[in-house]
Amino acid sequence: MWKWEAEGQAKAVVVFIHSAYEHHRRYPWLIEKLRVSGMHVITGDLPGHGEVSRKKKAHDEGFKEYLKFIRQMMEVAINYNLPIFIMGHGLGASLAMELIQIRKYECAGMILTSPWLHLTHQPSKFSNALSGISKLTGNLKIQHDIPIKNLSRSYEFYKEQKDDPYYFSGITVGWYKELQQFMKALWTKRETIPDIPVLLMNGGSDKIVSPAYSKKWLSQQETSEFQYKEWKSCYHDLYQEPEREDIYQYMESFMFNALRNIGYII
Repeated sequence: MWKWEAEGQAKAVVVFIHSAYEHHRRYPWLIEKLRVSGMHVITGDLPGHGEVSRKKKAHDEGFKEYLKFIRQMMEVAINYNLPIFIMGHGLGASLAMELIQIRKYECAGMILTSPWLHLTHQPSKFSNALSGISKLTGNLKIQHDIPIKNLSRSYEFYKEQKDDPYYFSGITVGWYKELQQFMKALWTKRETIPDIPVLLMNGGSDKIVSPAYSKKWLSQQETSEFQYKEWKSCYHDLYQEPEREDIYQYMESFMFNALRNIGYII
């Protein structure tokens, strides 16, 4: 777990949760933008991700481990005694949805980008892995190959990340089946999040997930303030896209409005 503190008096604390297979080091630009905007940032690598992934043959962590780690980050954020924004990307967004539903944290707002609720990019050998003897074990290893060119249109991002030693998409069949169950439960369950402001953003040209499921999840919530924004030409990793400055400004405006609504002067 890592903390980046704003200079001077902070306005809020952001707990950021990265997506599957990646790590928090892919987000220095976002972390610095938040810090300069007056936000403390708390983040870290989900269990089994980042440096430890180099020692693993496949992701096989339980999703309860992920949620436990996020709860630990939330506890650190609470100690600042400042408004808290929980921010998640990809699988991290889905984990944030689940955590807020079950723990009902008091947050100034929730910011979700490209939630994993229904994957359009499936592991190529998943259906074969479920046939025959592999039905008896969840330990069979497969690859969920997601090329960088499917995540962002940015050539700069491609050059920086094409040899990333900590990006690892090896998974077990058991992990992927738990992922499928986790995603389906999110958009089919009737329990809703607390009444907090929500900003949900998707790329209109996302090659990994279906934005339609994000819209369905958002329509089921009973929050009195929410925004949905679809960036027409963008792929999955919105914070890595050529439009990321515009995306950040849109998000910052949402955050500052949420703070004003609870009495904070920006």
